[in-house]
Amino acid sequence: MNTYVVLGNYSAGALGDISAERKAKATQIIEKSGGSVDCLYALLGNIDLAGVVQFPDNESALKASVELARMSGISFTTYPAVDADRFDELVG
Repeated sequence: MNTYVVLGNYSAGALGDISAERKAKATQIIEKSGGSVDCLYALLGNIDLAGVVQFPDNESALKASVELARMSGISFTTYPAVDADRFDELVG
């Protein structure tokens, strides 16, 4: 599995639908796409949400990102991430 950092920003419409149920639906979408959730955070500042998730490949991450946006009205940006120790091995 590969690690991805997912950042999200609420649209005006998405703010009205904040709920534990929507978070559960989001987790289900990630799992249906072959992924798993490591952690989810609500943030202060110009980014509203952050998550660390695992997916088998970029295609699975892309599918989940689009499905999450469709379901929630939240705009997501998904970044592949490499563990710092692995990064040192690759480039050090």
